[in-house]
Amino acid sequence: MSKKVLISDPTLRDGNHAIAHKLTPEQVAKYAKAAEAAKVPIVEVGHGNGIGASSFQVGLAVAADYDLLKAARDNLSDSKLGIHSIPGFSTIKRDIQNAIDVGVDVFRIACHCTEADITEKHIGYLREKGKTVHGVLMMSHMASPEVLAEEAAKMELYGAEAVVFMDSAGAYLPQDVSERVAKLVSNLRIPVGFHGHNNLGMAVANTVAAVESGASIVDGTVRGFGAGAGNTQLEVLVAVLEKLGYDTGIDLYRILDAADLAEKEFIPVVPFVSSTSVVSGLSGVFSGFIKHVNRVALEFGVDPRDVFFELGKRKAVAGQEDMIVEVAVALSRKK
Repeated sequence: MSKKVLISDPTLRDGNHAIAHKLTPEQVAKYAKAAEAAKVPIVEVGHGNGIGASSFQVGLAVAADYDLLKAARDNLSDSKLGIHSIPGFSTIKRDIQNAIDVGVDVFRIACHCTEADITEKHIGYLREKGKTVHGVLMMSHMASPEVLAEEAAKMELYGAEAVVFMDSAGAYLPQDVSERVAKLVSNLRIPVGFHGHNNLGMAVANTVAAVESGASIVDGTVRGFGAGAGNTQLEVLVAVLEKLGYDTGIDLYRILDAADLAEKEFIPVVPFVSSTSVVSGLSGVFSGFIKHVNRVALEFGVDPRDVFFELGKRKAVAGQEDMIVEVAVALSRKK
């Protein structure tokens, strides 16, 4: 019997990073309908940094969370509607309750890989409401497997029904992923998931390594739609897992159709591994910084590669976009 793998598709959330959070309800509705036809298990929707994150600092969305979620909800029946939520960007009263009201099925409560403590209230509240909740550990390459396991165990204690760790900077190689999956699987009683990025061109290989090491939840976006070099390419992942004998439940032809539709409707440039993306992966800096770094580096006349490596030394994370200017100014003064 084929081993089942649960796939969550954040095309309509992580992909928003690539187009400065400009997805419209109409575009969301079209893709949600195609994902439903392809039998995608979970369709994740929202601002790139999650619900409640629209701001000048990380990017203003052109549409309200409610409108995007409602557009997806109206076109999903068998496929579940998911959201990404980072406590601090999102509040329980304003954003989580709004998502409950619109009919979100799967809540992913996320934090930096060493800060699981901040997820306790969100996870607890949602479990009290009887909702499906996954804990998410972002920028996971910044923690050792042992620390990652400790943080994941906290999320399990708070009530998370799965824990997903993210390679937010696309920094991993397959052995890195396998080591972390094995550690989490051996330390948790709940399913383990993996979310890859393609900065070093390893996203599909890393995701396969995760599955073969015991992960039962993985993420992917059509055409790899996401920040920088993009995410694990969903339609490729489905084909590869099928070839390896895994059961995703996704209709291959229909997900290929969904990818074609997405490229036509809202993907102006298909993600690729650029020179800057490679440096982002090597330096371990969040993929979503790439556009900001390129723009600021040009403004201050410095090499974006130097900016990335300096950001890596400073251990910059999402939400610290102001540090990009600080680094560029410092580098320009050294010239």
